[in-house]
Amino acid sequence: MIAVGLLRIGMHLVVGLWTCAFVFPLTDAAGRAWRVRDWSRKLLGICGISVSIQQAGSGALAARALIVSNHVSWLDIFVINAMQPCRFVAKADIRSWPLLGWLTAQAGTIFIARGKVRDVRRIFENLVISIRDGEQVAFFPEGTTAAQGTLLPFHANLFEAAIDAGVPIQPLALRYLAPDGTLAPQADFIGDTTFVESMITILKAGKLHAELIVLPVIATEGAHRRDLAVATRSAIGNGLGYPGC
Repeated sequence: MIAVGLLRIGMHLVVGLWTCAFVFPLTDAAGRAWRVRDWSRKLLGICGISVSIQQAGSGALAARALIVSNHVSWLDIFVINAMQPCRFVAKADIRSWPLLGWLTAQAGTIFIARGKVRDVRRIFENLVISIRDGEQVAFFPEGTTAAQGTLLPFHANLFEAAIDAGVPIQPLALRYLAPDGTLAPQADFIGDTTFVESMITILKAGKLHAELIVLPVIATEGAHRRDLAVATRSAIGNGLGYPGC
């Protein structure tokens, strides 16, 4: 069964490659967004992952905002894209992933190299332009994945893009649950785990559930990026029920 699952994922990746290479150049932004959403939903279905979207309190996905989420797995991009296709800011090594790296790049992902100040500045400027142009932009401020049950400190740099663009922060809290409702460690993509190893672990798990919680927006007018990072981390931690966040 694992072999069948890997084969189906491989075939789905080929469909994605073909779509990006031959369909994307011939369609508009709305058409590309529809295809990204549809492809992401089908990928999650092949992996045995169902998705539900919840709204916490007054939380409702803002039409214009900088989307911020905790980071658990390579699956996160596709769970969020299944709800709302976005341009993601992601670490540069994702670009080297077999097939998926190229696909995420074609979907508009912005790759950032760690420790390169010029790179951060260039990406920051591009983010502001994209947000002002009405594009949905998302990033993971932890900078890397973390095991469920923990939330790493949030890096503050890219929060300034929301301030400069004059839009709020849209926090999302994301978790993966086993059939009994507990956190599913099979979704964690941490340590030395390779992409293929993670995929096999997820397929072996059978059925997992991704829960995406849309939290109330956080205003950025007159705020400092560090305060925004702390407030967003607290909101996401509370949304996930993590103590001490």
